[in-house]
Amino acid sequence: MYSEIVPHTITAAEVAEKRPAGIVLSGGPSSVYEQGAPQLDRGILELGIPVLGICYGFQVMATALGGEVAHTGQREYGATDVTVADGGVLLNGQPSEQTTWMSHGDSVSRAPEGFSVLASSASTPVAAFEDGERRLYGVQWHPEVKHTEFGQRVLENFLHRAAGIPADWNSDNVIADQVAAIRAQVGTGKVICGLSGGVDSAVAAALVHKAVGDQLVCVFVDHGLLRQDERRQVEEDYVAATGVRLVTIDAEAQFLDALAGVSDPETKRKIIGREFIRTFEKAQVDLIAEAAADGDPIRYLVQGTLYPDVVESGGGTGTANIKSHHNVGGLPEDLQFELVEPLRTLFKDEVRAIGRELGLPEAIVGRQPFPGPGLGIRIVGEVTAERLDLLREADAIVRSELTAAGLDNEIWQCPVVLLADVRSVGVQGDGRTYGHPIVLRPVSSEDAMTADWTRLPYDLLARISNRITNEVAGVNRVVLDVTSKPPGPIEWE
Repeated sequence: MYSEIVPHTITAAEVAEKRPAGIVLSGGPSSVYEQGAPQLDRGILELGIPVLGICYGFQVMATALGGEVAHTGQREYGATDVTVADGGVLLNGQPSEQTTWMSHGDSVSRAPEGFSVLASSASTPVAAFEDGERRLYGVQWHPEVKHTEFGQRVLENFLHRAAGIPADWNSDNVIADQVAAIRAQVGTGKVICGLSGGVDSAVAAALVHKAVGDQLVCVFVDHGLLRQDERRQVEEDYVAATGVRLVTIDAEAQFLDALAGVSDPETKRKIIGREFIRTFEKAQVDLIAEAAADGDPIRYLVQGTLYPDVVESGGGTGTANIKSHHNVGGLPEDLQFELVEPLRTLFKDEVRAIGRELGLPEAIVGRQPFPGPGLGIRIVGEVTAERLDLLREADAIVRSELTAAGLDNEIWQCPVVLLADVRSVGVQGDGRTYGHPIVLRPVSSEDAMTADWTRLPYDLLARISNRITNEVAGVNRVVLDVTSKPPGPIEWE
């Protein structure tokens, strides 16, 4: 398969040279008519290689082949009902009525000549098409996300029936390939890894440790933006499970000083990314001084960057910057390390599978995602020590109640957000209060590219709200975020 993030620079000649078994066209701006929108070299569609267009890729394929994409004024975001009229190869074996997950404004109003229209929705007359003779296929919805009922079957039909690719992907193959790639990149060099305690950095570090052993040193930065008890979990649980050498750096004052007076979310992310790197550079100096006998500098930095991080940070020419992840968009230009990113092309569910294959404990592999910038981007407003303590208390209550209800494995994650620059009137006791709202954001997902809000039981929500407003000073209101992704990302900032 051809999967580079190069939406408008790849040419038919380059594809022909690589000769992939299949091509997937996906991603891009909101409209094929947007200024600077990536276009498609039509020659790619004439190589006889199976091509699947998804969402923007579906529309750009349609326009390249003479179909029509119209500004209907009717957008479809989130759950969308679709009617399948003709299964063809792509939708073979699927029911006539199904729920898909869409994210588009324009719609394909007329399929290119020679294409069969397979499906439609209320606002999209051509929601799927195919030309079996030319081996060209497309869907307006996103089959790769959890919330599309039969999306997996769409992908399987394209990969196995249309492209003839065998089903031989497994975590063993990925581990072997990445270990070989890491050894080739690093050689005998020394490697440093920023370990957060989350599954991404944990699996990345475990892969590198498997490849180069004691050449790796993990550094855990306590930046003061962590949730309750996380430092102990990292220092004890992960080290016990892997045997990796861990150095802990207490940098709370450094980060809070750098974030003082800053409320803009993009600025906060970039500051946190910058301070992370600066902290690693200091750790490098200390570790080299310790190993003065050989004087070999630490030139490699491991990061648990995932594919969604790259996409959302505008990775690749022509992709939109939804939000800069601290490990992608927040890196300083004068970075002194060469990056080692063994998970960069993977999604979270694949990372978990690799972690289990590597023997990491379920407490680490199954842990709910937590952003690298930590609670710093769950405080809407300036980050202060007092606000962090408040949010930590509320977050600990939510996590304990979800665990007690047996829901840890049923939700993707539940960000708890403090609206620090918002106050609302409340009544607590016999007096008037003027406190902050806390937002609960429980979501279900598989890969973080899309998500839906999780329907938690009302009695659980009531218990969480009651505990937070009673136990956390300064909070007098708890609200629930019921927005899907798209349009709303999982994190608020």
